[in-house]
Amino acid sequence: MLDHGRCANCDRTIDGAAQKFCPACGQPTPAHRIDWHFLGHELEHSVLHMDRGILYTLKSLMLRPGHLIRDYIHGQRAHHVKPLLLIMTTAAVVVFITQYFFGGNVMGLPIYSGVADATREGGNKFDPALILKASQAVNDWMNHHFAAMTLLLLPLEAAAFKLAFLRFRNLNYPEWLVITAFITAQSLLIWGLFIPLQRWFPGVISWVLLLTVAYGIFSLVQFFADQPRWKSMLRAMLGFGMYMIISSGLAFVLTVALLIMSHRA
Repeated sequence: MLDHGRCANCDRTIDGAAQKFCPACGQPTPAHRIDWHFLGHELEHSVLHMDRGILYTLKSLMLRPGHLIRDYIHGQRAHHVKPLLLIMTTAAVVVFITQYFFGGNVMGLPIYSGVADATREGGNKFDPALILKASQAVNDWMNHHFAAMTLLLLPLEAAAFKLAFLRFRNLNYPEWLVITAFITAQSLLIWGLFIPLQRWFPGVISWVLLLTVAYGIFSLVQFFADQPRWKSMLRAMLGFGMYMIISSGLAFVLTVALLIMSHRA
């Protein structure tokens, strides 16, 4: 049973009923038993509140993204969800929606089947069926590890932005990781909102990809509000361009590697 006279985390004596947090470890005191009331309270305060938590962060990320990111970088973080948790949450939503509407094909095989067409036009010795199979294997891996893949690509995207905005402002690489995490979560949210439309408008995903890039550029221009907008826009476009080239190159390398392995087998 819980001892309401001591901190459940570090066993420090609670000073009185007015004490809301343990001064030694910071845990809320007293700790309450987990029941339906506790779960409802946690849901309300961590998710449903409009002045803090996930909904508040998502709303700010769509309505005033640059200001949100700048406030977070400058230390105003109490009301916002941590960016990595936000990525995991939005990625899970995207996976759930695509599982429901399209059987879990988040990435979309047509993106990678172009490798087969390009290789076939090149007249090389590989069987187009093997090329398509390798593309399918890469696509399946990305679908099954979508959240992990998103996190793995995050450092590359952050590096692309840091390089694109070199000498633009004194931001270090960890700060760019946070900025990129928010922009990625924003893209996932837009993706999740528009994915269901793919059922009735088959080409909508291509437009959504353009929309996510445009919104990301808008976010960075708003973040660098003290800089000329055209400079921020050009650098943001450069960052997105470098990241797309790198990520597409990685997908191509994985496809070719699988193709070579299957050909040797």
